Amino acid sequence: MEYRRLLVVGLDCAAPKLLYEDFIDELPNFQKIVDDGSRFLMRTTHPPITIPAWAVMVTGKTPGELGIYGFRHRKPGVYEDFYIVNSRYVKAKAIWDSLGRRGLRSIVVGVPPSYPPKIIRGVMVSDFITPSADVTYTFPPSLKAELESRFGKYMFDVAFRIMDREKIIRDLWAMTEQHFKVLEYLASNKEWDFMMFVEIGVDRVHHAFWGYMDKNHHKYVPGNKYENVIRDYYKLIDEKLGQLLKTIPEDTIVMVVSDHGAKGMKGAFTVNQWLAQEGFLKIEDKDIKPGTDLRKVKVDWSRTIAWGWGGYYARIFLNVKGREPKGVVEKEDYEYYRDLLAEEIKKIHGPNGEKWETKVYKPEELYPVVNGDPPDLMVYFDDLSWRSAGTLGWDTNYLLENDRGPDDAVHDWFGVLSVYDPQGTFSDKREVYDILEVRGLMEELMGVSGDVE
Repeated sequence: MEYRRLLVVGLDCAAPKLLYEDFIDELPNFQKIVDDGSRFLMRTTHPPITIPAWAVMVTGKTPGELGIYGFRHRKPGVYEDFYIVNSRYVKAKAIWDSLGRRGLRSIVVGVPPSYPPKIIRGVMVSDFITPSADVTYTFPPSLKAELESRFGKYMFDVAFRIMDREKIIRDLWAMTEQHFKVLEYLASNKEWDFMMFVEIGVDRVHHAFWGYMDKNHHKYVPGNKYENVIRDYYKLIDEKLGQLLKTIPEDTIVMVVSDHGAKGMKGAFTVNQWLAQEGFLKIEDKDIKPGTDLRKVKVDWSRTIAWGWGGYYARIFLNVKGREPKGVVEKEDYEYYRDLLAEEIKKIHGPNGEKWETKVYKPEELYPVVNGDPPDLMVYFDDLSWRSAGTLGWDTNYLLENDRGPDDAVHDWFGVLSVYDPQGTFSDKREVYDILEVRGLMEELMGVSGDVE
């Protein structure tokens, strides 16, 4: 059987408004893909964050099936300890695994979570969760020396929640240019039928510079020197993509996709302070320094009903008897407290009394299967416009900045999805794809269907 070759261009956090509207006239390579191909919106997953979103996309499994609800997960039976998700936690087969069983070869670069790299039929370079370039981050392992002899130590990520804007720019450009050199080398020197990469730099430039670009952002100052950094970064990506496209066969289908969208961050809501004020969380310390982590204060767990985590969405955990070391919520009262907390959280309003569109979910309401270590409640403050701050000691529950460092953007529900088929055989009139449908679309474009055992 003859299969089509597919290149998947993953742009972490790429926003439809920026790529499809605001910048498109200055992005000739993306413009060709969008105008001569098919353009869609891509509705992301719950929760709309990098991990688990890319894993959902390439496996076709929900976060509940994967048992992955974010970067961090609370270790069962403890209050303070957590673990970071890596590739070992993804038990479902990715698209490149199924292609490999058909004898097809893949190049996979930077698709989260892919550290530590797994054995595939082809080559793999791991993603931004890789601890450093000192570890083995490629498959086969020998590929690491092959790449470093040509391009130097691999840059997996940049520090972006820092005040030094110039350093962020320098590092972003250097990382992205190196990434595309590696991609061009692999595309030209390795056999492949499927190639997928994710550029994390798009996400980083949004978080670091959105407030300099967005005229509606509370940080925006007209005429500031960083007003066009995000636009210029998209232009850099477009330029490098154009160079990559010259190295691949002309009949290759090209897909451009993001894991979620982006929008300006209005601020951060201090979820644990609120829980303490409402009597759900019992803090014994007084005069807490602003920005203090919950793990650094004394909690009376024998009287605590719930506590929370910060992030782009809030995770709420109940202190359940028999599950937590000092649990107080009886199992028969578990649903009562979940419902009570959900209703109280929905009543939270903005700093000026404005109504918020806050969504609160029980994991089993979102997923047909709930594996792993999920939170008891998942909260999106004001439909994601306000992130969750887990720290304590503030004189207000409404912070205009991320409590973990400078951050201008939050995630949004719709990402991009565009398909360019140079042979013109693909056509689809729909407007929106769900992220769970993207793997099936990849297989359809390549002319394969279903899994192969």
